[in-house]
Amino acid sequence: MEKFLNLSSIQRNLLVGSILGDGEITKIYRNSRRKNHSYREHYGLEQENYRIWKATFFPGLFYLTKKSQTMRSKSDPLFTELFPYFYSNRSKQVPIKLLKYCTSPYFLTALYLDDGSLSISKRINHRNKKIYLTPHIYLYLQSYPKEQLEVLKQHILDTFQIEFNLNKRRDGHGYILKGTSTDLTYNFLNLLSPITLTCESMYYKSNWEWRLKREEQELLKQFPNYQIVASSSSRFKNFTEDEVRKIILLKRSGVKDKDIAKSLCRSYWSVVYKIRELRLEGIL
Repeated sequence: MEKFLNLSSIQRNLLVGSILGDGEITKIYRNSRRKNHSYREHYGLEQENYRIWKATFFPGLFYLTKKSQTMRSKSDPLFTELFPYFYSNRSKQVPIKLLKYCTSPYFLTALYLDDGSLSISKRINHRNKKIYLTPHIYLYLQSYPKEQLEVLKQHILDTFQIEFNLNKRRDGHGYILKGTSTDLTYNFLNLLSPITLTCESMYYKSNWEWRLKREEQELLKQFPNYQIVASSSSRFKNFTEDEVRKIILLKRSGVKDKDIAKSLCRSYWSVVYKIRELRLEGIL
């Protein structure tokens, strides 16, 4: 474990989350000249910027080969060390012994941006001309057996106080993880937001305010006279004059955005955007 423990906490959490997600440790085949395993992570063109962002946390270790749309490493003792934790009988597994090191939101960030989804269910009330949107968080980890997902699910609950349920699927081993409530969705995204704020290309997954605006624009093309209502929409209502004054006071006093959000019982993203508006108006 020497190589792994020499990584920073952020690197350890990002790496484990990435290998659990889209990443893989390549195998050493018989008669190969390689002495060590390497890392490989394929991506679609639309997620290239996300891989560039992720690689910046591992200077000198990861690089992108754009022609094959792959983020990879050279052969490295680090991946030889990690291989048995992630693979058994040629099958990928949850590295249960490594979960004790996965206590940072960076772990969930990699896992979610790799294999997660912000899904939105819609309910249209034509009589009242309202469209209700409800966000849900999914982690598509059906390649892992149910009993391993149970361990991962409990680790996430114990460590981050985020509760997922096992949800049946027809592919893979038959199960994925699904958020249990709308409040979980907001809490989950707020937990990751100080990290995901720096990766704009993945806002469609990580930034609810951004995603909500996009959904509203598309729906209003079809239903121009309808009102779009998000579940728990009180979190996104316009800021009162008292709230704006409090934001200005706290920001000028050096209070961090996430602490301002907590004091107002607002989402982190909504406060970030309000502060941007105040700066554009020359108030801050």
